Amino acid sequence: MANTADIRNGLCIEWNHDIFQFVEFQHVKPGKGNAFVRCKMKSFKTGRVLEHTFPSGHEITTARVVKVPHQFLYSDETGYHFMNQETYDQIFVNGDMIENKDLLKEGDICDVIIHEEHDLILAIELPNFVILEVTQADPSVKGNSASNVQKNCLVETGATIKVPMFVNAGDKIKIDTRTREYMDRA
Repeated sequence: MANTADIRNGLCIEWNHDIFQFVEFQHVKPGKGNAFVRCKMKSFKTGRVLEHTFPSGHEITTARVVKVPHQFLYSDETGYHFMNQETYDQIFVNGDMIENKDLLKEGDICDVIIHEEHDLILAIELPNFVILEVTQADPSVKGNSASNVQKNCLVETGATIKVPMFVNAGDKIKIDTRTREYMDRA
C-alpha cells in the first residue's frame, strides 16, 4: 500500500477494477480546505486517459509491474512479434497495445510492461526517440521561412510527421514517439 505522497509519473496502480498508469499529477494545497492531488491516469484496458482527484493522504494500491526489454522483429496478420533480450523467447501482441505503432521499425528495443502477479502483458512502450529516414516530403514554398512553418513528410515506416521546411526526402530525422514531434536531424 502507498498513499498520494508516493505518486509519480509512470507509477501503476490498481483502481476501479483496472490498472492505471499516472501520466501527470499536481499536488494542490489551497489556502482554505484540505490538500489534494489532481492527476491524469491512463487505463491499460481501454487506453483512455481520465482525470481524478485524490484527497491528500489517500491510500492507493500499487500494481506490481515490470518493464522487460524486447526487440521488435516483425508484424503480420496475427500481430506484432517481439523477442526477449535476455531469454530470446518470442511473444506476439495485438496492435491495440502499442501506442504510435506506425513509428515502430524492425530492430527497435521496446519495453514490454508485464503485470507480475497475473503474468499479463499490459502494454508496449516504444523508445522515447527513434531515428527514421524521410521517404517523401512536401516541397518547400519560397517565402515561407519567416515563421515556424511546417510541412508533412512520410517516413520509412509509413507514418506522417510534421517537419520544418528545410527537411527533404533522404534526410534522417529524430522523432519523439510520445508526442510524434520532430526533434532534429540525425
